[in-house]
Amino acid sequence: MRKILVVIDMQKDFIDGALGTNEAEAIVPAVIEKLCSRDPADIYATRDTHPDNYLDTMEGKNLPVPHCLKGTEGWQIPGEIEKWIPKDHIFDKPTFGSVLLAEKLRDLSRQEEIEVELTGLCTDICVVSNALLLKAYMPEVAISVDSACCAGVTPEKHRAALETMASCQIIIE
Repeated sequence: MRKILVVIDMQKDFIDGALGTNEAEAIVPAVIEKLCSRDPADIYATRDTHPDNYLDTMEGKNLPVPHCLKGTEGWQIPGEIEKWIPKDHIFDKPTFGSVLLAEKLRDLSRQEEIEVELTGLCTDICVVSNALLLKAYMPEVAISVDSACCAGVTPEKHRAALETMASCQIIIE
């Protein structure tokens, strides 16, 4: 069985930039260690991607902190993470979940048996959104989340998101 690793939004703005947290910074070494143990062909990633007019969008009106503006330093995946991810395996997404990633992995699951593991930021927003989207697209595929390689907006929200995912038959490691 092929084991796919998905790295959600490990970008500068979420690690130590505009929306960074100590918890996000703390998971970086564990994420890198996990990446080192995988075949790059089995690694995929998402990248939160917003336009310059972010504050005019629905998300920007609800979270009025410009972040992950396409092409900025905060939008970048740090080099020590990005070097493990094939360029064509990075999915830019304008919102929380990536439909294109879900479609890609669903198509892959139709060709061969896979499992999918998620890591990244933020547990309570984009990780949970992508986990639930992947489960909806592939209900018979084992989807897991490595809780030690994720961080939420707060520790409490991290734990709540893990509980929500577990309730939806996503394996929490």
